[in-house]
Order: sequence, then C-alpha cells, then structure tokens
Amino acid sequence: MRLGARVGRWGAAVSVLAVAAALLVAVGPAGAGPVRTASGHRWITDDQGRALVLTGLNTASSAKSRPDGLPWIKEGDVQREADALGSNFVRFLIQWRSVEPEPGAYDDGYLDRVAERVRWYGARGIHVMLDLHQDVYGPAVKGNGAPAWATEADGLPVAERGQWELKYIEPGTVRAFDHFWGTRPGGRDLRAHYAAAWAHVAARFADDPAVLGYNLMNEPFGGSVQGPAFEAGPLAALYRQTIDAVRAVDRDSWIFVEPEAVSANWGLPSALPYLPDPRGDGEDARIAYAPHLYPLPMDLGGGYTGDTATWVDRTLASWREQTEKTARRLGAPVLIGEYGLDATLPGAPAYVARVRAMADELGAGTAYWSNDPGSWAPWDQNLRPTALLPVLDRPQPRAVAGDPVAYAWDAESRTLTLSWRPKPGVRGDTEVYLPARSFPHGGLVTGSGVAGAWDSKSRTLHITSGADGAGGTSVRIRPAP
Repeated sequence: MRLGARVGRWGAAVSVLAVAAALLVAVGPAGAGPVRTASGHRWITDDQGRALVLTGLNTASSAKSRPDGLPWIKEGDVQREADALGSNFVRFLIQWRSVEPEPGAYDDGYLDRVAERVRWYGARGIHVMLDLHQDVYGPAVKGNGAPAWATEADGLPVAERGQWELKYIEPGTVRAFDHFWGTRPGGRDLRAHYAAAWAHVAARFADDPAVLGYNLMNEPFGGSVQGPAFEAGPLAALYRQTIDAVRAVDRDSWIFVEPEAVSANWGLPSALPYLPDPRGDGEDARIAYAPHLYPLPMDLGGGYTGDTATWVDRTLASWREQTEKTARRLGAPVLIGEYGLDATLPGAPAYVARVRAMADELGAGTAYWSNDPGSWAPWDQNLRPTALLPVLDRPQPRAVAGDPVAYAWDAESRTLTLSWRPKPGVRGDTEVYLPARSFPHGGLVTGSGVAGAWDSKSRTLHITSGADGAGGTSVRIRPAP
C-alpha cells in the first residue's frame, strides 16, 4: 500500500491510519519452523547452489490497468535497465483476470506474451519472479487482479475515492474479500480456482531457466478478518493449498509469500505461521519471505528529513526486527518485494541508500517500486535519469559461491567488502557487479580471494577462493587505476 502516491490532505491519510489501527491486535506465537542454517541465515540460491543477492525493479504498475495485463516495456527497456542499474532480478506483475478470464479456462496466449517478456530478461541474466498481483481485489470493485467472475460483492457499493487505498474498506470490497477467503457463508470455492490458476502458470514456466519463482499474492488483505486471525487462518490455508498445487507441477522453483500488508509494511508484527514445503524442510525447502517496506511517515507523503527521518529510522528498526522474527519462524530467506517513494521528496536518495544498507545487513534481496517512468522511478517520463538512479546503481555481489558472512558498500571510500564461507556442493565463481560510475576501469581485489574474468559489458567481476579458502574468503574491492 502506497498512501503517499496520492495523499492530498492529512485528514484522509489519518482516516486510513485510524482504520488500520482499529484492525490490528497483539500478535502471539504462531508455531515454530525449522532451525535456520549454521550461519543463522538462509539464502535464495541458483541452480549452482550459489547464494543470490537479488536487486532490481518491479515491472510494472502499468500491468494493473492495461487491458492486456502486460507492462509498458519493450525489449529495449529491459536492456536499458540492465545497462543503467546492473539489475539481476525483476518482480514481474501478472493478473489473475488475464490468466483465467473464465472459470477454469486459461488464456495461454497471455502466458505466451508473458513468456516472451521473461525471455527478454533471461537473455540478460536477470532472474524473474512472477507476481500474481492484486490491489483492492479486482476491477469489478474498482481494483485490479481478480476476474469479474470471481468477484462476489453481493451488490454492495464501492465508492470512488480520491485516495485509492480507502477503497479497501468499501462494503463491496470487504464482501468480495470475505467471499474469496471463505469467511462468509455461501459462495463458491474461489481459493481452489486461485490455486489451480497458479498451478497452470507454474506448469507453463517450470522449465524456464529465467523464472526463479512465484510470488503467491501481492499485499494480502483479509476483508472483515484482520491481524493474526487472518494470517494464521485463511491466508496460511490459501498458501498451503497453493504451495501444494504449485509443487505438483514444479518441484524446484522458489515460492515467495507475503504477510498481511496493513501491518508488516509499517514494521508491525506478522502472525504468518511456518509453511511446509513438500520438497522437505531445512535446506531442501524453497519458501522465501517477501514483505514490503513502506514506513508510515513516508506512506503519508513525507520526505526523509528532520523529525520525519527520525520516525522513519525507528520504523526501519522495527521493520527489521519483525522481519527477522518472521523469517526465523518460516525458516526462510528474505526479499523486500517492494519499497520506494516519490523521488522528488526531500531526502529521497538518502532514504533509498539507507534501505539498501539495511538490506545488505539483512542479506535480503530488494525490488524497488517501480520501473514505470515518473517521479517514483529511476527515470522520468522522458526516460531521463532521476536522482534515484545513481543510488540504485551501486556495487554489490550478485552470486556468492558459498555461505555469505557479510558484504557492504562504502560509497565514501569506494570500497566493496565481501566475505563468505565454503559450502559443500556449490559450483561456480562468486560474481560481483561493479558499475562504471564507481569502477570506471574495473576492480582491484585484495584479501584472500583471487580476481578472475572481468566482463566489461555486464560490469561483472568473477572471484574465486584462494588456496586458503577452506577457512573462508574475504575480499576488498576498490576501483582499478
């Protein structure tokens, strides 16, 4: 939920906050998951077993409203993103209304068009997560996502709102969610349709090397059931059902789950319980946790300065604490599925840099919202860079051939540090992205790692462990002279 995108007056914003506060209740234990790895952290991995540090953009908000359910991009835009940001990840929005336009009837032509765009990313080494996106349930209640046939609002109204998030609490929207979750008597089993639609998508992309995995639902909302009762009840039940459906056709791709948006986005606790993966527990499981991050002061349209920045920093500390608690419970690696702000707000670059540094500390991937040209993007309506682009285009590891211990970028000294421990079964080199703005002539590696091949086109440096790498590898990378 991105209140700041359309907040015109504080009164309306405060009304949203009041509704959200009324919905939240104290969170208690939600069941323990498996113990995490020896390093205390799990990682999203590639087919060589390397730990992935995923960074990129959401593509795209435009897919929500376009009749074809596809983003605005052409192949040249994907190339421009790869060149300008060094992205190795994209959260690609798709629509249930486009996947299943009629009950049980799937539009494979739509999925073919999605697959074409997936190939654009895959050809550039960018991992794709398919996100079945919804906001305000679906077009029949003035939102996006669900098809009209799956919207049971019982004739209740949904008024137009100048602030789109307020449509979540309109009677028709709440009723549509209640019927979907099965928390209101009567109606069809729409959750079975949803899980089957995901199974159809997963079967189509199971063997696509560019598709890393599937985000099961964007920003879940429980209708009249909120908080722990929703997350531990209907939401967890849908996730279990959908995970089983996906695993029946795709055993290996990663599955990403989100918490309830009205709490976790602002740094409040989540009650999402452990979700078993039919692949197995521990290292065999491929369930990842993908919360969003929108601190309330900025969600209400504020910048990152003065007292607002202090409030935002406190929110970030709470968000990190709660995210780590939930990830431990799930036994899951973390990906920040959305974060972002209006780049014209004061302090915007500093805020994005702060989030990226926190993600480094967490070992979390990031997907910035979004690539749609405009004030929230790294480029404006004329595709000219905004102040966000140089902050997003920063040095980082992409794939680590072992168990990462720590990594960090120090812009002042222009130094990227990275350390990792060996891990059985991992193949390939460690790969590091070094953008031209910071490393015009490539990188100089010191420490126990050995610099290998340098790809000047993709700005990727390969590093291998040295002779003493059995005890771990640490490197410092500075600009080459």
